[in-house]
Amino acid sequence: MTEDSQPRITRDDTPEGPCVVLHGRWGAAELGKRRHWRALSAQLAETGAGAASDGWDLRSLQWLDHVGAQLLWNHWGRAWPDRLALDDGQRDMLQRVADFSTTRPPDAPWRFSEQVDRLGVQVLHAVSHMRHLLELVGQLFIDLFHAARSPRRAPWRDVSGHLYRMGATAMPITAIVGFLIGVVLAYLMSLQLRQFGAESFIVNILGISLIRELGPMLAAILVAGRSGSAITAQIGVMRVTEELDAMRVMGIAHGFRLVMPRAVALAVAMPLIAVWTTLCALAGGMLAADLALGVSPAYFVQALPNAVSFPNLVMAVAKSVVFGVSIALIGCHWGLRVKPNTQSLGEGTTASVVTSITMVIIVDALFAIAFKNLGI
Repeated sequence: MTEDSQPRITRDDTPEGPCVVLHGRWGAAELGKRRHWRALSAQLAETGAGAASDGWDLRSLQWLDHVGAQLLWNHWGRAWPDRLALDDGQRDMLQRVADFSTTRPPDAPWRFSEQVDRLGVQVLHAVSHMRHLLELVGQLFIDLFHAARSPRRAPWRDVSGHLYRMGATAMPITAIVGFLIGVVLAYLMSLQLRQFGAESFIVNILGISLIRELGPMLAAILVAGRSGSAITAQIGVMRVTEELDAMRVMGIAHGFRLVMPRAVALAVAMPLIAVWTTLCALAGGMLAADLALGVSPAYFVQALPNAVSFPNLVMAVAKSVVFGVSIALIGCHWGLRVKPNTQSLGEGTTASVVTSITMVIIVDALFAIAFKNLGI
């Protein structure tokens, strides 16, 4: 690069006053070189930020692209100088940069009072959600009492439909995932048990881990992502299409016709899905144990009842009932709080899945702590 093409600045005195004259090529290739950039930055600093009292002459420039124009526009404080000499092409270039440049507002200073206020708003928001969930739980018990008193008026057809959609249609995916989880667990444990000659203990490990913990929790997570989101989306669409308002005008209770059928259906379907998922996972673990450790399926089936006591199965079923009711209530909670727009529907569905999965893990941990000595 010749000396004439290097981007630089000179100062000149004119009858109108001091003038800053630009020379060389003000482009990305030239400004990208560290040596040229340091020299030009020092010269720009000498002119002052904006240099409103100086004139600017760009007619001696050999080249000006958007990078150089942006550099000048930022140096001018994103405002046109009072005196500016340039040709039409340079003016168009600077005008485009000015049109597409956005001014970022200054960040607000950090204030402790604002942080406390923001925390208070979040706490009140969480309390509102908990209050609504508590109302759903109370209304569910009242609706169950009314259904027990008047069985003919209960929405059993809705319960049957939800039982099929949330239970029967979930069996293929839970079977595949459960089987693969059993295979993976058996192969991983076989690598460690073979080192100590404890191949037979794979039945104990798989039985306790799958029947008591992983089977119900895995089924609940799959149902939370599959049926929990569907519940929120169904009720949310009813909010968007104003069907919920129409039900209220007609005197149809949301809890009796929307919440209770889904809660009852999941309370019945969730233990069955958990048992089904556990059986598929045990089948996968049995196959992997036979292939990796030589533990025959006959020995596996014979040793499993001795390795896992009956209270473990009872706790798994009871835990699954709590999972099912909680997933249904959380899905209905977020569905009923959806606002009549599609963005709120998507946010509510996402929040429902995340909350349901988090709840499943928390409830499982509470059960594990409360009944840590049961069936061991």
